[in-house]
Amino acid sequence: MTVEAVPTTQLSQVIAQATAPSFLLGAVSGFVAVLIGRMNGVLDRIRTINAIAEEDAARQRLKGDLPRLIRRAQLLNRAIYLAVGSALATTLLVILGFVSALLQVQHEPGAAVMFIVALSLMAVSLFTLGREVRIALTEYDHYN
Repeated sequence: MTVEAVPTTQLSQVIAQATAPSFLLGAVSGFVAVLIGRMNGVLDRIRTINAIAEEDAARQRLKGDLPRLIRRAQLLNRAIYLAVGSALATTLLVILGFVSALLQVQHEPGAAVMFIVALSLMAVSLFTLGREVRIALTEYDHYN
């Protein structure tokens, strides 16, 4: 079995079509960085509150905020997984394009499905971030 050379026109077309998913991949990676930053802030706050001594009556009331912070961490964790899923789907989309060009098979239907999956995962991740933002600021955040 021999592999025929991929026509340069087909290869250049695949490279051109990979541009949009590549930009999406860059955007998703930036979004994941933002999510991880928010997650680190929430986890630091949880650790700080857990370190409050039982004798510190002035700050003991802050421990009542732990359930809200844990819920935020859960939402951020879910948003991170969804965004990473979007990045994986986008990466597979680019790979699919190049493999199909190499094998000289039509890839448009599969590419459309992968792009829909990637964007859907990203949309759900953004929605989940919105849910986290909605519960982010309360009166507890105004005290140390």
